[in-house]
Formats: sequence, C-alpha cells, structure tokens
Amino acid sequence: QVQLVQSGGDLVQPGGSLRLSCTVTGLNSKLTAIGWFRQVPGKERELVACISGDGGPTHYDRSVEGRFTVSRDDGKNTAYLQMNYLKLEDTATYLCATDLMWSCPIAIRDVVTWGKGTLVTVSP
Repeated sequence: QVQLVQSGGDLVQPGGSLRLSCTVTGLNSKLTAIGWFRQVPGKERELVACISGDGGPTHYDRSVEGRFTVSRDDGKNTAYLQMNYLKLEDTATYLCATDLMWSCPIAIRDVVTWGKGTLVTVSP
C-alpha cells in the first residue's frame, strides 16, 4: 500500500522560508512524479509544484515560480518543497500526491494517493 508521509508545516512571517517533506512508503518512488498541492477553505485544490520521476522536468504554478523549489532524494524516497519569500496568500494546507505516472503536471482526478496535508500559515 502506497502512503505519503508529510512533515514541515509551521507558522512563519512574510518573507520567511519553510521546507516541506513528503516520504513515500510502499513503493520505490524513483520513477513516479510527486506533486505538491495546496488547499484554502472555500477554494479549489491547486497544484503548485511537481517533480517528474527519475530527475525529470519540474512544473510550477505561476504564483510560486521563482520562490518555491521542488526536489527529490530518491535514496530516501522523499520529495521536498522549499518555500522562500513566503507571502500571506501562501497560507494553506499543503498536500503531496502521486498519480504513479512519470511526468508532470499531475491532475487531481488522476491522483492515486494523497498525503494527509500539513498547514502552512504565513502571518506577521
């Protein structure tokens, strides 16, 4: 059974940084894309970043491009989302996910497994 175990959410001031982690268990995730979504109450869940399998291309939403960096350490079966220059509007629950396919982006309808989510709060 594939599971995604998340960590790293916190309260941070505007302009600050956080790194989220997503560890995949039950699967050698090297060849699978990992996506980072975020959800705000009352809004649709949106894909903000994605990294393809096996060191392939990355994908970013325009709202985070240049501030967020997605990476992976396949030796640890873990993907990361480094978030810099955080803004108030980045406040959300962040969820990692996979569709067990190689390439990005990942569509919500294709997600096979979700992480439980971690709350990122950006506040003065």
